[in-house]
Amino acid sequence: MTTISFGLRNTSNTEKALKEALRVTKDGGRIVVAEFSHPVNPVFKKIYLNYLMKALPVIVKKISKNPDAYIYLAESIRAWPDQKALAAKIADAGWTQIGWTNLTFGVVAVHMAVKA
Repeated sequence: MTTISFGLRNTSNTEKALKEALRVTKDGGRIVVAEFSHPVNPVFKKIYLNYLMKALPVIVKKISKNPDAYIYLAESIRAWPDQKALAAKIADAGWTQIGWTNLTFGVVAVHMAVKA
C-alpha cells in the first residue's frame, strides 16, 4: 500500500508522483491519498472559501511568525483540483478502481485506487 497525506498537493509534479507511486506499489496494491479538496455543499463552499481566502490571512498575520506559509496553504488549496478532477489524474497515472470519501463536507477527501 502507498499512502500520502496532505503532501501530494505539494509535489512539484502531481502526475509524476502518482506514476512513481504506481511503480513502487505491488500488483493488487492500493494507494490512499488524503488531501484538502472542495466542499460539496454550495453554501458551505462559499463560506469556507471566503474564510480561507479572506479571514485566514488576516488571522495568521496576527498570530503566526510565518504568515506566508498559511497564505500559501490557502492559495494551494483553492487551486487544487476537486474530487472528480483528482480522480481523473489518478486514473491517468494508471491506477484503477478509483473512488473517494469526503470528510468534513468535502474539505478533505480520501482517494483510493488499486494497481491492476
